[in-house]
Amino acid sequence: MKVIKFGGSSLATGVQVAKAVSIINADVERRVIVTSAPGKRTPTDVKVTDLLIQYAQQVIAHHETDKIVMQILTRYQAISDYFELNTAVMTALTNRLCALTTKSFTDQDYLLAAFKAQGELLNAILLTAILNQQGIPAKFVDPQTVGFLVSGTPNDASVLPATYANLASWQLPANVRIVFPGFFGYSQTGDISTFARGGSDITGAILSRGLRADLYENFTDVDAIFTVDTRIVSHPAMIAKMSYREMRELSYAGFSVFQDEAIIPAIQGQIPVNVKNTNNPTAPGTLIVPEQFLFNPANPITGIACSDRFSALYLHRYLLNKEVGFTLKLLEIFQKYGLSYEHMPSGIDDLTIIFDQRKLDPPTIHHLCRDIRTTLHPDYLEWIDDYAIIMVVGEGIAHTIDTMGKIIDSLTQNNIAIHMINQGASRISIMIGTQRKDAPAAVRHIYDTFFVKSEV
Repeated sequence: MKVIKFGGSSLATGVQVAKAVSIINADVERRVIVTSAPGKRTPTDVKVTDLLIQYAQQVIAHHETDKIVMQILTRYQAISDYFELNTAVMTALTNRLCALTTKSFTDQDYLLAAFKAQGELLNAILLTAILNQQGIPAKFVDPQTVGFLVSGTPNDASVLPATYANLASWQLPANVRIVFPGFFGYSQTGDISTFARGGSDITGAILSRGLRADLYENFTDVDAIFTVDTRIVSHPAMIAKMSYREMRELSYAGFSVFQDEAIIPAIQGQIPVNVKNTNNPTAPGTLIVPEQFLFNPANPITGIACSDRFSALYLHRYLLNKEVGFTLKLLEIFQKYGLSYEHMPSGIDDLTIIFDQRKLDPPTIHHLCRDIRTTLHPDYLEWIDDYAIIMVVGEGIAHTIDTMGKIIDSLTQNNIAIHMINQGASRISIMIGTQRKDAPAAVRHIYDTFFVKSEV
């Protein structure tokens, strides 16, 4: 049995939905279908989820909502018209969307979550109607009916362990496709809560684990996961197969196909994930598997990613390595401000702490540095905003001895300063810190070294 998920671009128009229907019909093992909300039809278009957020905000502000409701319904109406569905389908969607304004919510956060979730929910109902019209028996399933339970905050939910027990005891109906809305679940009090990032991907991964799927197929708008960002390198090599931990490392550092947290449930369930293209479904895509299923990769490098969302705090103090409790005091200061750090490479007299700058603001940075100076008395302290991290990732790195040297040579020979270099504890990733302006060129030079020169 396979769980398949379609992204927003794959369900944005009637033409795209027709492709999804063909994909579903092409394989009887594709039993569970997870929907996203309709995405952008053009680069300047607005996602339905963003329209729903506007709808929620207008309700909260007690503003007129007729115009935004019509704008949302028009997106679904266009898809319905493409398939010439019975008018009863759109009537049902309209009633659900308008009924939101009559419901009471625990607070405004829960209201926002419930409104946002409608994009996936309405699309699941619509796709179910389309499948049945096309002669493919299908059933819409609301997450609440199968005990898809979450905890956490209304707009940053986490799956509860009870969900997996509930899914394991749920019997899939025979000879019918299940259409399941992504992005949200229900709290134990019955309130809708949404996942923060990669929501529909997370739902697909949870269902794959809970239902013990043989494969989780994630349909998007690219043929495969590329070895490097196509905005940096034109027409890069595709990745045929990669491990879960390679995907996690690359997603963390900027790969956009998956959010780094989205496939954790699939990893926990050891479910292979196949990233495929809705617009080219016969392409093999990229298979993401447990690392023990990888056999002697020809290239030590699987992928290269970079991100400039980081900042760094550099500390220098003589005999730092001799002082007991120095790092503990530093971590206590981070705890005071509710901060987690990303990396902490160190030397005998030096320490660099790397942060996700999205979690910081100027006042916090100012107070953080003040407390560190007061408490730890460093000889030198510098806050560095001009910081990018490049992750070079591959299961083969652990089994080769010259990868690090080749990376360093590729950068130094092209006058790119390395601010930090560190090999991860797993030995499958090498992290390089550079100035932001140097990051794209650094990625290109590393790519050329391992994917161009290696082919010559």
